Amino acid sequence: MNLSDSWTAKQAPIVRTSMTEGIFTALRAGIESGELAVGTKLSSEAALAAQYGVSRSVIREALRSCNALGLTATHTGRGTFVIADRPAADLVLGPYGARSLMEARPHIEVPAAQLAAARRTEGQLEELRSLLDEMIGEDDAGEWVGLDGTFHAMIARASGNEVFAKVVTDIRDAMTYQSGTLNLLTGRQERSDREHRAILDAIAHGDAVAAGEAMAAHLAAVSDALGTIIGGNH
Repeated sequence: MNLSDSWTAKQAPIVRTSMTEGIFTALRAGIESGELAVGTKLSSEAALAAQYGVSRSVIREALRSCNALGLTATHTGRGTFVIADRPAADLVLGPYGARSLMEARPHIEVPAAQLAAARRTEGQLEELRSLLDEMIGEDDAGEWVGLDGTFHAMIARASGNEVFAKVVTDIRDAMTYQSGTLNLLTGRQERSDREHRAILDAIAHGDAVAAGEAMAAHLAAVSDALGTIIGGNH
């Protein structure tokens, strides 16, 4: 039996409307209180999913955010372990820190959005519209962040610039980690949907200036939300 099994068994089912946030909050509280001590191996995704009555994707998203805060680390084939009882000074987003990611993204995604407004095809525009509609109707946090990464990658591809497309693809996993964590901690999903709509509208109208401004505004909002979590200069 994992050291955390007894703790898991005491946890109440999470209300569906906030299940990912609720599970993340419960895990974080258990870690920060010391009930899930440093060194503890958490229950498996399957065990946690059964306990809370949710899908494994919901558990995976909650654990991803714990990892991003530096509270836990997941090792393939071994499981997820508590490694700290307080969040790290910077979010851990795969191989990148959140600060580094946010410093780089405006230099990549703003010009990519501008080029997409000028170069996108009708087929690409329809794909973006369909994807955004799916995002707006998605209530599963784990599924939404995957769609979010796809949305940004699609814009980079629509720019017609192979370098922008390759870079965004390379950092996509880190962007997904960041998006999921920010949504849980700051409730940004609906605001992100509105910001994405503004970007898409500008691209649809072929307005490169507006597309760049909308993307810049979106990334600035993400950066501000990040600052509320890790503080300092972001």
